Amino acid sequence: MMMEREVEIREIRDLLLLLNRKMDVLMGERETFSMMKVSEASLREFFEEEPECYSLDDLRVRYP
Repeated sequence: MMMEREVEIREIRDLLLLLNRKMDVLMGERETFSMMKVSEASLREFFEEEPECYSLDDLRVRYP
């Protein structure tokens, strides 16, 4: 009985460690996505003020 509890506790601990690692990955991805959105928003005004350097005629290849 005592041995079974120890095994169950060890399994629960292992699952919690795995869950924590997955949460860390998800939080890192969320932080990266948030930084990308902030960068996009902050650069939007800059690029809107820039003149167009190229036109569709400048393309060598066009995909339908």
